[in-house]
Amino acid sequence: MENLSNIFKQKATEQQHRAEVMIAGEQLRLRLHDGKLIKDRRYHLRTYPNCFVAKELIDWLIDHKEAPDRETGIRLMQKLMDHDILHHVCDEHSDYKDAKLLYRFRKDDGTFPLNKEVKVFLRGQSLYETLIGMDNSILKAREENLVKYQRSFLGCEMVDWLVEEGEVANRKEATELCQTLLEHGIIQHVSTQCHFDDRDLLYQFRINFRRRRRLTELLSESLQRTLSDSPDSPFCLRKLNPEQDPTSFLSVQTNKEIKIVSAVRRSSVTSLAGGSSFYYNLSPNLGQVPAVECNPKSVLKRPITNEELLTPGAPYIKKTLTIVGDAVGWGFVVRGGQPCHIQAVDPGGPAAAAGMKVCQFVYSVNGMYVLHLDYQTVSNLIVTGPRTLVLEVMEEDE
Repeated sequence: MENLSNIFKQKATEQQHRAEVMIAGEQLRLRLHDGKLIKDRRYHLRTYPNCFVAKELIDWLIDHKEAPDRETGIRLMQKLMDHDILHHVCDEHSDYKDAKLLYRFRKDDGTFPLNKEVKVFLRGQSLYETLIGMDNSILKAREENLVKYQRSFLGCEMVDWLVEEGEVANRKEATELCQTLLEHGIIQHVSTQCHFDDRDLLYQFRINFRRRRRLTELLSESLQRTLSDSPDSPFCLRKLNPEQDPTSFLSVQTNKEIKIVSAVRRSSVTSLAGGSSFYYNLSPNLGQVPAVECNPKSVLKRPITNEELLTPGAPYIKKTLTIVGDAVGWGFVVRGGQPCHIQAVDPGGPAAAAGMKVCQFVYSVNGMYVLHLDYQTVSNLIVTGPRTLVLEVMEEDE
């Protein structure tokens, strides 16, 4: 049963990532139309409607700080091509070329693939937009187990609303629709239970469709998957002598068990294995960048369980921290799981200024209860959320 649950969660995470790519692609398409970068263009006596020039788009990405360099811009556009968001006008190139070639968004020429996955995504987005725009919407900030959840709703209320608004014919169809949305990572139970029920259980939209996506978020998945295989993956925090070497980072708490890892330059929010959150751009060849020293050893003196944290009378107190990320991130590292803990804090970073300390346990992220999650999932919640991060943490009462 546990393996089945893990498979379900992994599938939902993959579906959510694809949804995030589609949202980011659509937001980019609309911005390019507004900026008149997409327009009808003539080439070899033929007019191609709603096109853009590949080289001009890379220039635009750099000018608008969506990519730090041309190489990153190319990789971003290749990501969109791989997900069938855009293509060469004649489909002659499967790779995105930084040249005077014409490309087009598939939504602009009617070739966007409307498979089942895309249809579910579009249905979820439509329902979200309708609910967000309503007065007295069922989407509200609700509290459960002393944790407040944004964009949340009761399962039975959602079923009622779907039937009343004519979105479905009956309660059975409404329940099946919600189950499908959950399986595709669009909604979720607040404690990530696997199924949707027509009861007074609390759910929320897992995807905030209106959040402005940073395009470089699309490049984070491969690095996380590569480096997160080991539970003892090294971590990094902030720049080490940034004036001398902008690619180097160093843990603020080194010890005798120092290991060597490759560093990356920062330019957009994401998360490296080990749970650190900062701005960076993925290097195409990690083996050619300078090595830095990192500390993978846990700072906890002994393992702590959720039961121990939540037992009435336990010597732990809860605090709420509001952390506004700066130009290089939030400046802390999350490790472990069930519960996650703060592994390291940059003394000069926003997290330290907000009162974060090593060995605190992460209780909730932006209103979502996370004591039962691992550090990879918690890190993903952090980096895909807003720049202003609200964390509830638990620490030992001194």
